[in-house]
Amino acid sequence: MKPPAREPLSQARRTAIHLEVRDHYASTDPDFLAWREGHRKFTADNRSDWWEGWHDAVHAAVSRGVVVRRARVVSEPLTEYVRWEYDYAVTNVAAGEQVRWLPRRRAKDLTIPAVDFWVFDGELVLFHHFSGDGALTEREYVTDTALAAWCTNAFDAVWGRATPHEEYRPV
Repeated sequence: MKPPAREPLSQARRTAIHLEVRDHYASTDPDFLAWREGHRKFTADNRSDWWEGWHDAVHAAVSRGVVVRRARVVSEPLTEYVRWEYDYAVTNVAAGEQVRWLPRRRAKDLTIPAVDFWVFDGELVLFHHFSGDGALTEREYVTDTALAAWCTNAFDAVWGRATPHEEYRPV
C-alpha cells in the first residue's frame, strides 16, 4: 500500500486539509477497543499516554507554518466509533490541527466527494478508499490541479458550516 498522509504532510509548505465522511472505520484500533472498555486516556495533560508519530508529524508541520485542518461530516446521533474520534480529537488539537464537525443533515445541499481525502498545498490529493466494514483498502495519490481545487472547494464549504471542536457537542 502507498505511504500514509504523514509523508506528504512532512513535505507540505502551506496547507493540509482532510475531509472525513464515514461513520465507521475498522474497529481493530487498540485505542478504540480500550475506549470501548471505558479507558479514557485522551486529555491534553497526559500526552505521554497518547502522543505518537502522527502527532509529531502534525506538530512539525504546524511549526513550519503549515495550516492543518480536519473536518468531519457525521451522522447524529454519533456512531460509537465517531464518538471515540470525538474524544480522541483532543490529541489532534493538542498537536496543532484545527478540527471541525458538521452534522450530515447540515451538509445535504453540499457537493462533496463520497470518500475521505487530503489535499496538500492545493496540489496533491490523497484519497482513502475503504471496504464496507471500514478497513482501509487503498491510498490513491492524484496530482491534478483541477481535482485538487474541486476537493478544496468542497472542504471549504464543509469547513464554513462546521462547528469548531471546542464548541461541538455530540448528540
